[in-house]
Amino acid sequence: MLAALALVAGVLLDLFAPQPYTGLPLLAAAPLVAGATLSFRSALAVVCVTCVVSVAVDIERGRPATPLFVDLAVVGLIGVLALAVNRLIVRQGRDLALARDVAEAVQRAVLPDPPREAGPLAVAAGYTAAQAEARIGGDFFVVQETPYGVRMIIGDVRGKGIAAVAAVSVAIGAFRQEAEYAPTLVALGQRVDEALARAAARSGPVISTEGFTTAVLAEVSAEGEVLSLVNRGHPPPYLVHDGQFVRLDPTAPQLPLGVGLGDITPAVSVPVDVVRLPPGASLLLVTDGVTEARDKRGTFYDPVSSGRMHRRFRDPDALVDALTKDVDRWTEGEHEDDMAILVVTRRRPPRAA
Repeated sequence: MLAALALVAGVLLDLFAPQPYTGLPLLAAAPLVAGATLSFRSALAVVCVTCVVSVAVDIERGRPATPLFVDLAVVGLIGVLALAVNRLIVRQGRDLALARDVAEAVQRAVLPDPPREAGPLAVAAGYTAAQAEARIGGDFFVVQETPYGVRMIIGDVRGKGIAAVAAVSVAIGAFRQEAEYAPTLVALGQRVDEALARAAARSGPVISTEGFTTAVLAEVSAEGEVLSLVNRGHPPPYLVHDGQFVRLDPTAPQLPLGVGLGDITPAVSVPVDVVRLPPGASLLLVTDGVTEARDKRGTFYDPVSSGRMHRRFRDPDALVDALTKDVDRWTEGEHEDDMAILVVTRRRPPRAA
């Protein structure tokens, strides 16, 4: 539309404007706009049409041969530049698409989708990047069946970029390995803590207390009735049941993972919060992209006080979808941080015949 309007406006100015003011700049702008917005064939067609129109208008106005060829040369030169710009934009678009595909493949390798079912639980998860073109961030979640029940973790690595992805890879790898053997949830958190601290020590001569990872570790017993939680400096999870949200604040605040202070915070001092998980109830775990989402007035989002969230959800996918949409509504689509959501729901026992 812009190319067509520029072409028409240039012709009208050439035909009806006073003689010192011609439409040549607008005629020359038409191929440039086409080169930046259309396909190569369409842009080439606009360039050819513009050259023909420029010659036709000059003949109509009775201009001599020299101005006619000058106008044609100007339009033709800008048309060639427009086609070159078109090829450059197409090439950059292909490179960007390839880079995004590689980033998505890396994220799926580092952060694979959790299983749809784990023991007595139905599982759903969602990830929303702060930037639409970003595919990799510092938020992560894992759900895994173990001999001790279903264990899971949701965490947030401080920082962005490659360093955050490396820390995410260490945390997920340590959790998957140790979840099978750590006898308690506290011991599991301690081993993940030690793995992150070792990785931070290898990255430099001094352990940085700024490269920490907040996390919530959870364990659901084999029958699904007992839920155990260990919170390491992360936003508290929520128990969702019968349309009600209950925030599960930790008994005592704990240091995040990977700070490198495990020797002065022994595992025996870390409290474990135990709650009952009724049939049909859901455990909602989120990162600070949810709890620190703000509206235009700077008010933080809280699912407990949101009237749109107090309803029954048929499955964990519905809860993830509703929470994502509610946060988008609250922030009007402007996310300042990555947002990860993990929901596990205890399946109801089948009814007797």
